[in-house]
Amino acid sequence: MIICHCTQITDHDIHAAINWMRDADPATIITPGKIYRALGKAADCGGCMPLFLDTMRTNDKMTVPAGLQNLRLRTTQESTYEGRPQSHRLSQQSAAS
Repeated sequence: MIICHCTQITDHDIHAAINWMRDADPATIITPGKIYRALGKAADCGGCMPLFLDTMRTNDKMTVPAGLQNLRLRTTQESTYEGRPQSHRLSQQSAAS
């Protein structure tokens, strides 16, 4: 089935690119842009993107690598202290001195 009419990309092309990328590097993050580049093409109008993403999601190899899973949980558990003083305004710093 043709997914992108502008660049003539089929669902078979998308699955083949995903399988090739995953076999080449199991830890790679696969994006639509990487698939277009792997196929030697570039996105044109973007009208195909919903169908393109749905086709990507149906591939068995579209999983998040184990080392990258739950990153959001790790960052929220860490401190949010950025290393700057509590009062970052000059007027507040001079009044406190």
